[in-house]
Amino acid sequence: MPRNLVAIVGRPNVGKSTLFNRLVGKRLSIVEDTPGVTRDRLYATTDWNGREFDLIDTGGIEPAADTEMLIFMREQAMLAIEMTDVIVFVTDFTTGVTAADADVARMLQKSRKPVLLAVNKMDSTGRENPDIYEFYSLGLGDPISVSAAHGHGTGDLLDECVRLLPPETGDAPDDDVIRVAVIGKPNAGKSSLINKILGETRVIVSDQAGTTRDAVDTPFENKNGKYVFIDTAGLRRKSKIDNRIEHYSVLRAKMAIERSDVCIIMIDARDGVTEQDTKVAGLAHEAGKASIITVNKWDLIEKETGTMEEMRKDVLNGFSYMTYAPVLFISALTGQRVSKLFELINFVFEQTNTRISTGTLNSVLADATARVQPPTDKGRRLKIYYMTQTGVRPPTFVCFCNESKLFHFSYLRYLENRIRRVFGLEGTPIRMIVRQKED
Repeated sequence: MPRNLVAIVGRPNVGKSTLFNRLVGKRLSIVEDTPGVTRDRLYATTDWNGREFDLIDTGGIEPAADTEMLIFMREQAMLAIEMTDVIVFVTDFTTGVTAADADVARMLQKSRKPVLLAVNKMDSTGRENPDIYEFYSLGLGDPISVSAAHGHGTGDLLDECVRLLPPETGDAPDDDVIRVAVIGKPNAGKSSLINKILGETRVIVSDQAGTTRDAVDTPFENKNGKYVFIDTAGLRRKSKIDNRIEHYSVLRAKMAIERSDVCIIMIDARDGVTEQDTKVAGLAHEAGKASIITVNKWDLIEKETGTMEEMRKDVLNGFSYMTYAPVLFISALTGQRVSKLFELINFVFEQTNTRISTGTLNSVLADATARVQPPTDKGRRLKIYYMTQTGVRPPTFVCFCNESKLFHFSYLRYLENRIRRVFGLEGTPIRMIVRQKED
């Protein structure tokens, strides 16, 4: 059963992301003094007094927004409000009640959801500042004074959140979920793909490159299984990272890759494989993640006989270090072949969890060394005593030998290819480790 949801909402720059980070105990949401830094919804799990629930950080609500980005942010916050069980409305003590606060309060009253009014930036301890009584005018009950920066009052706020959550049913939370990170350079269509899968505008989509700054977790379930899709900020060249917000976005994308089970690497069919694409994919490869290469915007390509196969060859040449990854041609805009993604996600997830018995592995090893003799150096020949699998995600194999320095990387690659030929392991990297017998 899914966990209950608590949404943190409010106008821009009142400290929502700082409070979010304080409540989850991690720096997950980007915090800057610039209004509008958090654009999408950001999910994280936390617990208080034994009750586990999900927090959602939202972009600032501007009721009278007239720019495209502010309208997007307002829509995302309203979606979070529709989904949530409890709303935490954050205001700023230093500015007092503003007209925008009053407008947001009216919007929240119409939602008919439980609302907690948090008055942030009350950094002084001791007696309650009487100016807080101004916030009663919002009509949302007793204000709770908090300091997101210092942690004052956050315990009282969490107590109230837990009190207002629906009663627990006793069902265990879902644990058979595949976490899928959608990665790629900016404007490759990552958010469009997730929105097509979900059937709603869950993630901001704009022609402006770099609209997604945080890594956004979105649960999804269909006949193929249960998933959490993580839409990541597009990874740019380091030379293009010219401000702190962009730097944090790159860190979030790397963190998203680390906590994912499968990576969907998106490239733009019009651009082909660029240097930046190979660097993005390299992060997934180095992290040992099962991967699928998706060529997006295939509907915009003029096709002739063999166009797809030519592009497939170009893609595999560009990603020469991860030819194990399947290639799928899609259109996130029209939905072309998007449904096939789920079969591939399940397949590569199964492959990266493959376990092979030591006896079977050593039969393959004996056959491989009989076909191609291990290398020699100055009269000394490499002897491989045995091989065993020590882990999954990715499949990891340890070869024990007489001298590790005799184990040339080309022979290690040869053994990896033999393992793949026998066991498949499509879509997942393989880790090969060499140990001398005495180790």
